[in-house]
This record gives sequence, C-alpha cells and structure tokens, in this order.
Amino acid sequence: MAEIKNIIVLYGGASSERDISLESGKGIYEAIKQLGYLVTLKDYNDLGELENLKEYDLVFIALHGFEGESGILQKNLDNLGILYTGSKYLSCKNTWNKTRFKDILESALIPTPRGFSVERIHSDMQSPFNNFHKKYSEDIQNLFLKPEEDGSSVDIFEVNCEGDLEHAIRDAQNPNRAFIFEESIKFKEFTVSILDNKCLPVIEIKTTNSFYDYDAKYISETTQLIEADLDEKNKNKIHDMALKAFKELGCLKWGRVDILQDKNEQFYILEINTVPGMTSHSCLPKAAEILGVSYKELVQRIIQDAHL
Repeated sequence: MAEIKNIIVLYGGASSERDISLESGKGIYEAIKQLGYLVTLKDYNDLGELENLKEYDLVFIALHGFEGESGILQKNLDNLGILYTGSKYLSCKNTWNKTRFKDILESALIPTPRGFSVERIHSDMQSPFNNFHKKYSEDIQNLFLKPEEDGSSVDIFEVNCEGDLEHAIRDAQNPNRAFIFEESIKFKEFTVSILDNKCLPVIEIKTTNSFYDYDAKYISETTQLIEADLDEKNKNKIHDMALKAFKELGCLKWGRVDILQDKNEQFYILEINTVPGMTSHSCLPKAAEILGVSYKELVQRIIQDAHL
C-alpha cells in the first residue's frame, strides 16, 4: 500500500450534528498539519463529486450524523477504491440504526436497554407505557424517547408520564421520522473508546443535567469526564462487553462504546459511535489523555490504523 502523504478531512455537512463536526474537523486538521502531512479541510456541503477524493491518499472522516455514520459514504468510497478512516459500510449502517443495533445485540445475548420503535410521534399515538407492557409484560414509568437514526442527543426526551410525551411531540425538531422508546437506566454512565481494536481507559460521565443531553455533551462546563473508579472485575467486564459488541457489529479500528449501569450493578450497551467526537469536550481524547497520549498522537494512531 502506498505511503500516506496527502490527507483530506471531511467535516461539516448538513446533519443536526454539523456544529460538532465542524469543531471536530478543525481540531483534526490542525493536528494533521502539525504532524507534517499535506492536509486539506473540506466541508462536505462543498465537496461536489466523490471522485474528487481520488487525488488524496486518505480521507479522514470527521463527519458526524447520517452523512458520516450511516454507512452510505463508506460504501461509496469503497466502490471508488478510496482509503478512509474508521469502520466499513455495514458496521456503520447497523450501528446508526438503533433498532437494528439492538436486534443484533439481543441476538448475540449482549445486554442492552429494552425498547420498541414507532414510525413517528404524534398526538394520537398509543401510550408508550401500554406498548412496553404488551411487549415485555412489565409495567414501566421511566422511558427515553430518541430518534431511531440520529446522534449527539438531538431530539432525546425523558418520558415519565403522558404529559412528557406531549411536550416531546411539541418540542421535537423533526417528529415525522422513526423513533424508539427505550427503558430508562440512569444509575451510572460510562464510555469506552476503542483504538486499534483495543480499549482505552473507561470514562465515567457525570453531569448535573438530568441526563447526558446535548448541553451536557458540548456546552456545559460542569460535565465531568473522569477515569472510572471501578474494581478490576467490573473494569474487565466493561472492556469485554465493549469489545464483544464492537466485534459483533463488525466495527474496525476506532470508535466509542457507551455503557449504562443500573442500581444492581448490571451493565448494558447503549450505543456504538463509529465516528466519535474529537472536540475539547469529547470522551475519546480524554481517554487517550489518561494514557498520556496527546491529541496529535491520537490522530496519528487513527491515520496509521487506516493504513494497516
């Protein structure tokens, strides 16, 4: 394989995560420039034909949202024979769609919060609490409502009563798309970043918000990302679960696995992010920092992994 000398960073785009992608892309671009590569920063909105990417040795995907994580871009790059960072088409497709993702985990007997999908949310829809009871023969009064395909906690709501559902329908940016209702597990939240198919230190997420929403992720200065204070047994359990889920979905090289813990100390895989955030508030750079790996070194490792 040819040596990587000339890299293009794709960022921005038109998804609900555009602002986060812009910040991630700028950080990655600066690091690549400092590493001595030829580097171009390109907003996906301004790219034009994907064929134009053939002049570069590597596409560093810093696109969050459907453009960078749904798998469509990866499939098109594969068809053109263009090298890129991160997981392949099918893995991205299956992690991007939360219903498909849960089905794969459940088939592999990997614990994940229970839930069900709806085609859209509207004022005449059936009670999600009744639907949960029908599916699982269990009453529940604490649910999360989230888009079946989206990220960065966009359009995510806590639904603890019918009134909460009414507010969610009213406040949702886009109610006319598929959503899932998912049981609420709010005791502790962890995230495990994976680099070169190996786990970085487990990060515990602590927020003063009611949950790890958009504000807590990217705006709030009170959110804490700290190395998890876990005994070796639970640390190994999280690592094993994260890697098992990562491999079961066919993910490659780098990503992030989000994990919840309930009050009985049971762990559940929440989601896998195939293009993790690379902002100053992001978990992956924080986990690397714990190991003494700088942001610049982290970017170099991702480039090297793509080349292998």
